[in-house]
Amino acid sequence: MGIIYSAMEKLLPFSWIEFTFMKNAFLAIILIAPLFGLVGTMIVNNKMSFFSDALGHCALTGIAIGVMLGVDNYAVSMMGFALLFALGISSIIDSGVSSSDTIIGVFSSAGIALGIVLLSIRGGFSRYSGYLIGDILSVTKNEIILLAFVLVVTVLIWFLSFNKLMLSSLNTDMAKSKQVNVKFYKNIFMILIALIVTVSLKWVGMLIINSLLVLPAASARNIVKNMKSYHAVSILFSTFSGISGLILSYYMGTSAGATIVLISSVIFFVTFFVNKLYNLS
Repeated sequence: MGIIYSAMEKLLPFSWIEFTFMKNAFLAIILIAPLFGLVGTMIVNNKMSFFSDALGHCALTGIAIGVMLGVDNYAVSMMGFALLFALGISSIIDSGVSSSDTIIGVFSSAGIALGIVLLSIRGGFSRYSGYLIGDILSVTKNEIILLAFVLVVTVLIWFLSFNKLMLSSLNTDMAKSKQVNVKFYKNIFMILIALIVTVSLKWVGMLIINSLLVLPAASARNIVKNMKSYHAVSILFSTFSGISGLILSYYMGTSAGATIVLISSVIFFVTFFVNKLYNLS
């Protein structure tokens, strides 16, 4: 990390770069933003923003389970519960007993309520309230390595499975006719979302993580017409929002996550009006 820190000090002409916590936060943004921009495209295409939001809400129950089991690293318990949560939703949706948004809403409500109840026993909820808004400035070197690993895994899955993931989401019957295991690839994508949400939740916060997943992709969709550009522009918007939001929050003394979301929101409205003005849709 010393070499990376030295390079950052030489390449970035900002006063904040002298602080180690800002270097770590900057590196985390560089790794998280492409993840959000890439996976967000499929979330928007599949109309799964409610699902990713529900995963963020269920994190409280994952933390509570970790506390009850005496697990020191809450990320482990959050990830385990999120995976079960995602697969549970997928199984019930496939059963066809109710609409997907209703099922996700039930799971989301139950998940956050159970987490609050368990964590609020004996007045202990305040100790975990930081997960609501997150703190990117608290990221450590080891956590940066974890983010890099998750980014590599995500890119590999995208490279190897994107066409099947896309076909499974757009036309289930056609996918099955081409011998694509639709349920398998849907579960893979849900697990991937669960992994990204739980890994980044500590620094982003459960209240805004869904915004960071959806806004860059939604903005890109306003102005592009092909899938290749869609991915590239979404990653570009996500990275720009992340870096500019981090720097702006440092000088303004505001929450980094919320500042990033505000910038992403501005980009969305700008691209929306550009779309209407030039009739790009």
